[in-house]
Formats: sequence, C-alpha cells, structure tokens
Amino acid sequence: MKKKKLMALLLAGMLGVSALAGCGDSNDDSSKGSDAGNSTGDDANKGDDAEKEDSGDANGSGGTDELVTLKWIQVGNGMPDNYDAWLEHTNAYLEEKINVHVDMEIVPWGDWENRRSVIANSGEAFDILFTDQSRYNSEVSTGIFMDLTELLPTEAPDLYAMIPENYWKAASIEDKIYAIPTYKDSSITNYFIWDAAIAEKYNVDYQNINNVKDLATALKTIKDGEGGAPYYMSKSGADWMLSYYDQLGAGLPSLGVRYDDTEKKVVNPLEDPDVMEALKSIHQMYKDGIINGDAPTADDSNGYRNFFVAQGWSGAAKSNWGPRNTIDECEAIKYGDTVVSNTSVRGSMNGIYVSCPHPEKALQLLQLVNTDTKARDMFYYGLEGENFEYTDDGKVTKLNEDWTMAGYTQGTFFNVSLLSTVDVNEWEEVEELNNGAIPSVMLGFDMDTSEVETELANCRSVYEKYRSELWTGAQDPEKLVPKMIEEFKSAGWETIRDKAQEQVDAAE
Repeated sequence: MKKKKLMALLLAGMLGVSALAGCGDSNDDSSKGSDAGNSTGDDANKGDDAEKEDSGDANGSGGTDELVTLKWIQVGNGMPDNYDAWLEHTNAYLEEKINVHVDMEIVPWGDWENRRSVIANSGEAFDILFTDQSRYNSEVSTGIFMDLTELLPTEAPDLYAMIPENYWKAASIEDKIYAIPTYKDSSITNYFIWDAAIAEKYNVDYQNINNVKDLATALKTIKDGEGGAPYYMSKSGADWMLSYYDQLGAGLPSLGVRYDDTEKKVVNPLEDPDVMEALKSIHQMYKDGIINGDAPTADDSNGYRNFFVAQGWSGAAKSNWGPRNTIDECEAIKYGDTVVSNTSVRGSMNGIYVSCPHPEKALQLLQLVNTDTKARDMFYYGLEGENFEYTDDGKVTKLNEDWTMAGYTQGTFFNVSLLSTVDVNEWEEVEELNNGAIPSVMLGFDMDTSEVETELANCRSVYEKYRSELWTGAQDPEKLVPKMIEEFKSAGWETIRDKAQEQVDAAE
C-alpha cells in the first residue's frame, strides 16, 4: 500500500485548492421548500431519540453544524427533466435529517466511460462517485478514494452493521474499505426476458430456452411472423456472458477465472469454446436482422422490445422490465447459475473523494439512503406527486417511467417501498438468490495490479475498441476474436496473466 498512500498524498496536495472550491461547499441558500414530511411512506430509520433526529444528527456525529452540499456523480439515463423540483423537495428532507444538500450529476450510459476517465485523470473534485468492478481497483491505486475503514463504524454505524461481513470483505482491498457496496442483488443472475403473448402467438416454448443457439431459432420464428428486429441490443450487447468469470479485481473483461473452475486457471474468456459458440449465434442473429442494425452504437432503450437479456430477479418482470418496456405479459426465464463473487459485489459501489472536506457527511448521506425508506424512495422513484405517489398501505404507484436515475447505483434495495402492482415482496426473492448463490472459487481474492497498471490500461483500450461490435454480433467472432487476442498480446496481456496466475497460486 505504500505506493497507493504516496499517490493519494500527492494527489491530495495538488488538488487541495480545487477540492475546497468545488467539493462539499457550505450552502447558505437552504432551499427548504415545503414540509417534506407529508409523504405517507415509512421512515425505516426512526430511532428512539426523536429530538436527536430533528437536530439533523441522527446518522452520525457529523462534526459540523454548517449546511453542507455534497456532489454525487452517478451513471444513468441522464439528468431528470424535473431535477430542479426534485432537488428542492429532496434537499429539504436531507437538510432536516442530516443538514446536507446534494448536487447530483447523472451521466448518460454512453458517456460514462469517458466521463469517468476524465474524473480519475484530471483530479476533478467530487464528494461521492459511483464505481464498479471495472475501475474500482485502479481508482484505489491512483488514490482518488478515501480509506473509510475507521470512519465507517463511527460515522455510519447503522450502514456498517446492515451490510454482511462477507460483502465488506469483497469490497475491501488489502483489508481496507474504499467504497460502500450497494447491498441489493449482489449475486448475479441473468434472465431471458420475453413478451410472453408474442412468444405464445408463434408457439415458442420460451420457458425451456436456456442457451443462445435455441434462442436464435426461436427469435427467427418471431421475426418471420412479426417483422422488425425482435432482439433489441444496446452497445453493451451480450457481454452478460462474462458474468460467469471472476475478473480478480483487475477490471479487464478479457481476463479472469471461471467461477466453477476448481483449478483456478487464469484465462481469456473470449477463448472459451462455449463463449465462442454463443458469439457465433449472436453474429448470425445480427446478420439475419434479428438484432437491430444500429446495436453497436445504440443506447439502452425503455421502449418496447420483444426480447432482451437482463440481470436481476424474476419478480422484476412485473415490477420493472415489463412496465419500462411496455410489455403487458412480461416473463423472465433464468439463464445459468446464480453466482456471488468479488465482481458481483463490486458491481455497484460508492466511493468518497480522498480530499473531500466533509467525509463524515458523505457517509451520513449514504447511510440515510441505505436505511431511511423515505429518502431511498426519493432517489429510486423520483419526485412524489410527479413520478410516483404512495398508496394508503404505504406502497408506491408509479405515475410514469420518466425517472432517469438508476436505482441500483444508490443503495440497498431492501428498504425501497414496494410497488402497488406486486402482490409479493420481490426483495425477499433477491435475498433468497443472494443466500443461495454459488460462491466463485476466487471469492475474497484480490489481485495486486500495481506492477501491471500500464499493461492493464493498454489491454482495456484494446477491449474498448472492439467490445461493441463483438458483443452485438456486428463482426464475425471467428475473425475478430483472433485479431483481439493478437492485440492483447502486444499490449501485455500475457504479462498480466502470468502475474495474476502467480498470485492465484500463491493464495492457495
């Protein structure tokens, strides 16, 4: 960790003035607005000491009486159209609870990688930044995140107690915690999502399709009958195939150990024969027009789709996937095993800037979002009265699908109010999936990438150059994959692999 600490100190020294100017500014314009307590939603974090909560000190000691504004950067579908109204309402509640305001930046999916690189490389100040397995290790190595190990139990004790020990272990690097995992569907389960009415119209036995080759045959039948491209893809394409490989914390999709490989061999998943066969089927679907032709450049869609693949839980077909895609009879069929790994836990995390002036307030905000149902609903569902409303029994009715913040980036799912359209508590299914997940053979292992950061950066560039055309089927994988492998080798992939395998073997 000496290198990490030195880099963190250098970065903090160079950017201290910038951080104080743009990060965690106090704000005298309180934007109090009307009473935020009119909602009928439950407050899941009510304590016995009501006077302490009313003083804005319920979620930690705070260490300051000034009103603090925290910049929180997330990925999603861009800034909400009603952001200003939402901000006024939300900040009034946050000020009442913990004397904090937020300043949100919701970066569109297509711009996220570039925006994230700018943040990491330019020293731009923030307070809280969404991160995941693709960059977490490198962001820790470059020193942009604060070590939260000692602060967490004192400044966010309820949050610390809420997340199971194994999840903190998965989030830790060299026994230090640099980001808060969002405790939700932290295991990985993929689903084929169908418009059941359309599938049944063409006698497609969709409930028994569990491989890509059979999927291609079924979707060809639907295309012949309905026309158009039944399998809408965005530029990320079928990269869900990689979810069965533990990336070892290296943040390189073309490196990993398969979750069930007891020999723990570090490989390039693109060389897996099963992955190649699936890619060939994807390519054929693209050539046949089953996949939309603009897939390599397309963003995620909330419009109608006959079929798509998503990660989550089966109940989301009724609560999320169906409504977002205007599918009346939405069915989710499980594809593959449910797996838990460092990669899955790190799929959604939030780190605090190393030079943030008020880290205790940032932790209090994350704690509130993770433990207070009313605050959680604000971020998850949007503005009460415009995006959603509460029912008499404390459930939620969504008034539209216009809310563009991504709920999975913010905090746990287990304190989100249930939708009025669901009859069962879908979060119970999520917990059941988590509890029954198959642990990766590499669970708890974290590669030290300090000696191969240059090679990793070069290999990531190669992967990013081809990823969209590979996973959407726009190019023939039997030609493209060998080309990528040669470029990976030139970029230092074998050096990374050898170092990773050495560490994996030493950890036995």
